[in-house]
Amino acid sequence: MVLVRGAAVALIASGLMLGGCGGIPGLGGGARPAATAQTGIGVNAFLWRATLDTMSFMPLANADPWGGVINYDWYTDPATPNERFKATVFILDTRLRADALNVTVTKEVRDSAGEWVGARVAAQTETDLENAILTRAREINLSLAR
Repeated sequence: MVLVRGAAVALIASGLMLGGCGGIPGLGGGARPAATAQTGIGVNAFLWRATLDTMSFMPLANADPWGGVINYDWYTDPATPNERFKATVFILDTRLRADALNVTVTKEVRDSAGEWVGARVAAQTETDLENAILTRAREINLSLAR
């Protein structure tokens, strides 16, 4: 009896999953209407690409193109080996706007014992990174408009 119920549940579940394929070409239906078609990523593509370009000097930890979060791992500038930086970029909108971008930077410095301790980030650092990303996003947008 349990086996029959399990088979019935599996059959219903697979029917529901296949029913959702009706809008996929080649799987039982025509093309999806343009209004409901989901293309690309969930955030502004120009900001996304510009962030990856601008922050390419830092090691990428992980990225979520649908949630709009890009995490960068610790970066140490060879000129200043006793300090390191980590960054997170939030892309908050699908439009190319200045308020659709937020950059946070974390800084650590080595103390006298050689341990990493948190340090204050210059107030202008995050703003400068945001401006560099926005400038690059506008460049990408303009290059594709030609």
